[in-house]
Amino acid sequence: MADEAHILVVDDDQRLRSLLSRYLGENGFRVSTASDAEEARDKMRFLQPDALVLDVMMPGESGLSLTASLRAADASVPILLLTARGAPEDRIEGFESGADDYLGKPFEPRELVLRLRAMLRRTAPAADPPGPVRLGRLEFDTARAELIGPDGPVHLTGGESALLAALAARPGEVFSREEIAAALEMDDSGERAIDVQVTRLRRKIEADPREPRFLHTVRGRGYVLKPGI
Repeated sequence: MADEAHILVVDDDQRLRSLLSRYLGENGFRVSTASDAEEARDKMRFLQPDALVLDVMMPGESGLSLTASLRAADASVPILLLTARGAPEDRIEGFESGADDYLGKPFEPRELVLRLRAMLRRTAPAADPPGPVRLGRLEFDTARAELIGPDGPVHLTGGESALLAALAARPGEVFSREEIAAALEMDDSGERAIDVQVTRLRRKIEADPREPRFLHTVRGRGYVLKPGI
């Protein structure tokens, strides 16, 4: 869902709009921009974005007001608010207006990408569970999170099973370490722990873990599972 999702960024700061447009585009999103709520409304008459990124403090109508009016009109588009006001009461006000998530300025663009992807996953229609995934002589049953070999079940630890389940749910798609950490409910600072889980899993599914056929490292990006016979 995240890849090629259409994001409408609404912010009166032209420099920030340009930065976000470029960065989100580099991370697989399609991006439109608007400088204020009025322009956003105009664009939403003919665009159907998959999510909105709204600045709270804008000239004229605020992001909070725009969010509340969209929810009053039964618009279900996911909304993430950006604001320099990070006090708890400000976040509460944002959620009460109908926002799905809230990110304080300044922020890391990478965190925005992760939050958008998580928000889109939460709001995506439920999909049928993927079928079994073939890994050479092994088969991973995605419904039961069970790895089966010619001689029967292959033992996986909880971490190995969760990692394989996450990768097998979106085969061929690159997962960053941050996304893997979120899927495994790990602290995203534990990159070494994720690499260890990958190494352990490769020992279970690869004939030669040093030359993996199925679980590949994508330099600078993360890991990807490529099933095959």
